[in-house]
Parts: sequence; C-alpha cells; structure tokens
Amino acid sequence: MSAPNLTPFRPEIAGTQPDYAANIYGSTALRAPRHAPVRIAQSITETTGPQFRQDRYPGNPDISKVPTGEAQGQRIVVEGHVRDEDGKPVPHTMIELWQANSCGRYHHEGDQHDAPLDQHFQGSGRVFTNAEGKYRYTTIKPGAYPWRNHHNAWRPNHIHYSLFGPGFATRLITQMYFEGDPLLKYDPIYNCIPDEAARTRLVASFELGLTEPEWALGYRFDIILRGRSATPFENDQTPAHAHAHAHDHGNH
Repeated sequence: MSAPNLTPFRPEIAGTQPDYAANIYGSTALRAPRHAPVRIAQSITETTGPQFRQDRYPGNPDISKVPTGEAQGQRIVVEGHVRDEDGKPVPHTMIELWQANSCGRYHHEGDQHDAPLDQHFQGSGRVFTNAEGKYRYTTIKPGAYPWRNHHNAWRPNHIHYSLFGPGFATRLITQMYFEGDPLLKYDPIYNCIPDEAARTRLVASFELGLTEPEWALGYRFDIILRGRSATPFENDQTPAHAHAHAHDHGNH
C-alpha cells in the first residue's frame, strides 16, 4: 500500500519562537544543541498520530480539589480553543496541565522552595478538547516563586501545558501566563521570544463572561498549533512530567 499524499506543516515565522540557547535564560546553556539542527523531511510519522483517546486516559477537569478537600487560593476557570495553522478546530486532543500551588510551590520532590505545600492540591490534571476544539478546566491561580536564574529572579504566575494535536510535529509544550502580571517584563523565559505579538499569545485574558458569580474568576487562553500564528513553545524537550518543577529550576 502506498503512503498517502502528505501536506507538510508550514514552518514557524522567524522571531515567533524562542531560541534553543538564550543568554538571559541560564539553563538553556546546558541543554541547547551544540550544532546546527538538521532539517528532516516530514513523513507520515510526523503528520499523523499519536492519538490519545479519552477512554484510555481519563480526564481531570477540576484540579482545584481532591477527595479530601479543596485547595487554598483563588479559584479560576480557564477556557479556550485549540486550532491548527489554518484556524480549524483540533477536536479530541489531550491537554496535560501542571502548576505550582497558590504559594508558588510544586507538588514535586525536586521543589524544596521555602513555601507551604497544600495537602489538597496535587498540581496536575488532564483535559480533552471537544468536537469543536474547546477545552475547559478549573484550578487555583498559581503563585510566583524564586528560581535563581539571576539576582532576585521570580517566575510569573503560570500554568504549563502539553498538547499533542493531530500529529507528532504539532506537539506543543508551553506556558500560560496571566494578564497584568508585573513580573512578565522581568521574566527571561517569557522574553526569550523576540516577537512581541507572539509573546502576547502566551497571556490568558480575564473574561467576565467566563467568571462564575461568587465562585471563580474566568480566563480565556486559545492555542494555535503550528503556522504563522502558532503559540510559542518551550524549548525544553524533556517529557512533560519527568521533572515538571526542575524545568524552571535548572540553576538551583
């Protein structure tokens, strides 16, 4: 059987994605390639699969609580759409999430930051987009934390995302920030992206229409996989849950 005709993904536009090595982001010196990348033609392996079915990977759309109780902090609802480079919705795709608690500490043995742990917050979850490419989950707003990249360095409030999309070449690991965070202008990871418009695609906007009265604030965060308006990715190629917190703390 012959392979189907493949439509290659459009390349990213210069300046819209972070460099593998960035002087302002110290730990990239340890993991950036030492030679120029070799471009490999896209094949069926990159343009189709893998597919993660919800019946095999159960979702957890509310990570603001566990069976023993509710997490401390500001409860929020995050909603958005996942689209491809042509603006079409990406249905039934898996989104994995992980984050610090409201005090800025991860539920991970590698995080020894002097901040309280929350016994009712695990800090990770999984959701799937619906047939229209829409996703939604509930969590608490994560706190800022120090990370020793430079003097008095603090990470802005953020939530990590991992998406696979329709094919391996659309795999995206990124971070969602929050509108109005004063730490954004000081953050090397955020500012590694040269293009200002691309940086703003990492910032969730507050939306009163998504806010649930007397219960949770609402934020919108749309994601685009590949193409001219792609959501910027993280240049750490480590699997998402291998060392979630160690990603930011490479200089500890």
